[in-house]
Order: sequence, then structure tokens, then C-alpha cells
Amino acid sequence: MTDKPAVEPPVGTRSHGFERVERDGSAAASERLLAEESPVAIEVNGVGYAVLMATPADLVDLAYGFALTERLIDGAGDMVDVECHAAPVGSIVRITVSSAVADRVAVRVRHRTSDSSCGLCGVENLEQAMRALPHVPRWAGTSDAVFAAAAALDARQELNRTTRSVHAAARCAADGTILDVREDVGRHNAFDKLIGAMLRAGAGWDGGFALLSSRCSYELVEKAALSGCPMLATISAPTALAVARAEEAGLALHVLVRPDALLRT
Repeated sequence: MTDKPAVEPPVGTRSHGFERVERDGSAAASERLLAEESPVAIEVNGVGYAVLMATPADLVDLAYGFALTERLIDGAGDMVDVECHAAPVGSIVRITVSSAVADRVAVRVRHRTSDSSCGLCGVENLEQAMRALPHVPRWAGTSDAVFAAAAALDARQELNRTTRSVHAAARCAADGTILDVREDVGRHNAFDKLIGAMLRAGAGWDGGFALLSSRCSYELVEKAALSGCPMLATISAPTALAVARAEEAGLALHVLVRPDALLRT
């Protein structure tokens, strides 16, 4: 009789030992897989651009999506190369964008430097934070599709089923069929990974929508609009700014999605 091969843990996890304590006071050793969270340094055309705390998986997808939602590129054709390297602590992702959009890097680096030192300060930075969003196509789907996608999401979250500590972003067809999923400890990173995967595959929303296992923040609304997504559904509630920015872009929202009810704009 041969031993069964060991099952490889999902990429982006690490095992850690704990002591499990029961209500009756008994205790025993316990091993658990945890989601990895490590620094990911983003370089664009040789310039240090940002450091994200992310799950170190699907980093090429993250690079594509991040570049698009940071407005550094307009599409996959502007990406020349992406290299991912392990570092002593974390990872380095080196992005090369085309000369046609290279000037944007210096402009955005200047704004990000100001942002990191004192938050959003000054008229110029405030205008950058509230830049106009593109208008997205009108969504013609139904709420039944959202209920169907939400019911199927957990089964598609391999990393979260193992760790119960990561967010998911799903691309859904118009009828609610889940077509693709990306996961990360950060909700923004998960959505960037999904958008990046779509860019690399040449896939569009095609009348479908995005479903996120998080609250609906204004940054997620902006990422949806910048990717051309016509509808964003989230498990938790939106902020007031998220609703305002969605209205500006014509982005439909379905929020507080539960098995028996949801809110929609």
C-alpha cells in the first residue's frame, strides 16, 4: 500500500502552530494555515512607486491591475514588461510601461510622495484625489444574478476557505455565473489582481459585474469605473463618498448583499 502524496497548501499561505484552548479549560497543540501578508514593492520604469502589503500570489496580475487603476496605463498594450523578484523581506515587482505613457510615472510619484508624508494636503492633491471618473456602460442585469453569484462565491475562494482571513474579487457573467476570482489580504489588491487578470487575458465585463467580499469604499468604486465595470456588488455597506463617486460614473451598486436581501442604487 503506497502513501498518498501530501496535499500542497495553497500559494500564499504558511503553517503556524497554536495552542487551542477549549471553554472547559483543556488545551492541545493545533496547526493552522495562515494567509501570508508581506511587503510588495512596486517599481515603475526604474522608479520606486509604492509598497503594498499583500498576499504574494498572482503578482503579475496585481501589477497590471495596479498600473491601470493608478492611471499609469490605458490598457494592456502600454505594459512592456513585468518582473517579479523575491526579496529578503517581501517581493519586488518591476513594471516597465511604454514611452507613450512614461511621463505619467513622474507626475504620480510626485503626488504619492506628498500623500505619504502628510496625507492628502494641498489643493493639487485634493484635485488628484477627486479626479473625474470615466462613465461606464449602463448595467442591464437583474438582482437575481447578484444573489446567484453571492451564493457561489465561497466555493470559489480556495485561499479563504483555508485561512478565513482574505478578501475575494470575482468577475461575474450577466446571469451571475462566476468566471474568475482573485484573493488577497487586501480588498484593493484582490480587485487589482482581478482587473489585471482580465487585462492580460483580453477579457471584458461583457454586461457582467464585479462581486467583492468587502465593504464598498470609494477606492473600489474608482477601480471599477476605471476598468469599465458597469456594476459593483459588495457584501458590506458603502460609504457616502463611494455612492457619490458611483453616481458620477454611472456605476450601479448592489451592497449589503445577503442571501435574502440587498440594497441597490
